[in-house]
Amino acid sequence: MEYNLTLPGTERQANTSGGYQDSANDLRPLSAKRLFDIAFALLVLVLLLSWLIPLMALIIKSESKGPAFFKQLRTGKDNQPFYCFKFRSMYVNDEANHKQASKGDARITRVGAFMRKTNIDELPQFLNVLLGEMSIVGPRPHMLKHTEEYSQVVHGFMERHTVTPGITGLAQVRGFRGETKETIAMAKRVKIDVWYIKNWSFLLDLKIVVMTVVQAVKGHDNAF
Repeated sequence: MEYNLTLPGTERQANTSGGYQDSANDLRPLSAKRLFDIAFALLVLVLLLSWLIPLMALIIKSESKGPAFFKQLRTGKDNQPFYCFKFRSMYVNDEANHKQASKGDARITRVGAFMRKTNIDELPQFLNVLLGEMSIVGPRPHMLKHTEEYSQVVHGFMERHTVTPGITGLAQVRGFRGETKETIAMAKRVKIDVWYIKNWSFLLDLKIVVMTVVQAVKGHDNAF
C-alpha cells in the first residue's frame, strides 16, 4: 500500500544543494544557507564540542565498553550514503544498524538515555555539517534499510534526498520524531519534509533552530 499525502502547491522550486528560492536569484539562498551552516558549526565546535567531546568520551567509556562515537551509514543528498556521527548511547550491539530505538530499550545505557532525551547524542553531527554531508536544518537522514523500505511504500519519500539532510528539521520540531511503528507515521514526516523543501527560507531555518533549542531544554516525549 502506498501512502500519498498531497501537499499544497508552491511556486518556489528546490535546488539540489540545500537552498530554495524563486528562479530569479539562484545563488543567494544557497550561499546564505551554507555560510550559516559553516559559521554555526564552527561556533559550536569551538565553544562547546572542544571540551564536551573529551568529557563525554570519558563518561560514555566509563559506563560501558566500546567507542565514544557511534557512526552509522545513512542516506544523504542525491541518495549518497555517508557516515552520520553520534555519541554512543547504547551498549555495543548487532542490531544498531537496522533496529530503531524504542521506549524502554534495554540497549540504551543510563547516560545514553539522558543524551537522547536532551539531544546531546546528536551534537557530533556538527562535524558532518563542516564536512558538507549535513546541514543545520533539513530532512533528517535515515538508515539505509529504512530508505530502501519506505521508498517503496511512501509517496515522495525520495524527494527528501534532493537536498542535504539536517541535524534538525521542521518535522522534528513539529513532534514527528522517535520510533516510527507505522508507515503512516513516516508518511506524515515526509509530507512535512517536502513542504519544507518547497517553502524554504532563511527565516524558517532560524525559527526551526530556535524551536529545537527550546525543545532540547524542555525535553520531548518521543525522545528516547
